[in-house]
Amino acid sequence: MVENSIDASKMPLLDHLIELRKRLLICVVILLVAFVACFAVSEPIFEFLTQPLADVLLQRETTGQERRLIFTDPTEVFFTYVKVAFFGAAFVCVPVFLTQIWLFVAPGLYNNEKSAIAPFLIATPILFFIGGALVYYVIFPVALEFFVGYEKTATSGSLAIELETKVDQYLALLMKLIFAFGICFELPVLMTLMARVGIATSAGMAAKRKYAIVGVFIVAAIFTPPDPISQLLLAIPIILLYEVSILLARMVEKKREAEQAAEDGDGSGTA
Repeated sequence: MVENSIDASKMPLLDHLIELRKRLLICVVILLVAFVACFAVSEPIFEFLTQPLADVLLQRETTGQERRLIFTDPTEVFFTYVKVAFFGAAFVCVPVFLTQIWLFVAPGLYNNEKSAIAPFLIATPILFFIGGALVYYVIFPVALEFFVGYEKTATSGSLAIELETKVDQYLALLMKLIFAFGICFELPVLMTLMARVGIATSAGMAAKRKYAIVGVFIVAAIFTPPDPISQLLLAIPIILLYEVSILLARMVEKKREAEQAAEDGDGSGTA
């Protein structure tokens, strides 16, 4: 009798582990397929990623000399293409990963919990994409303009200073910025979820606004190139997203209060 009760208690955990393994296996297989597909077109993807640098250098070119990227290790370009392929595969597979997480979690949720979490799963890749797009189309070109401005032509008494960017270093910088901005743009999702489960409140977030602003500028100083324009271009959107998080938290709190009032009203009416 005791053994049967132990087996019965273990079965749900075992089922969860089997389901988790299934979801992880699907994610890994799809990621590998996407990686192979992206590696086949890794060169066009890399050309797309280097377009901001090409645009800045071509605008500044006056001598007619062709600008270039360099590599100093024979394996550097190959492994850079591997990184590009993995970067592209991970970016493409984010909706798949979120879907698998949802399929794993959803069976254990009530209908009202499903309706509450689903919008956050939809908003997560959208906000990450917006953050990455802001880097590619706005932040990175501005930062490149700033740094390339330190080039100078040769004179009779000095040598020329010209930018010759390494392939792997350029990609590492761009990927770091895209992921940093993408993660920072998840702030409304994180803060709203915290407000929904009661960890954070809109009043508490509003009261700590000044500390949050200081923290935002510290994060911006860490993740962006060391020019003030890039730091402001990251800090200002995050501060705005923090304000949006406060508004969303207030909406969540009002909705929870309304639901609680409705439940209390039903309880008193029944009594």
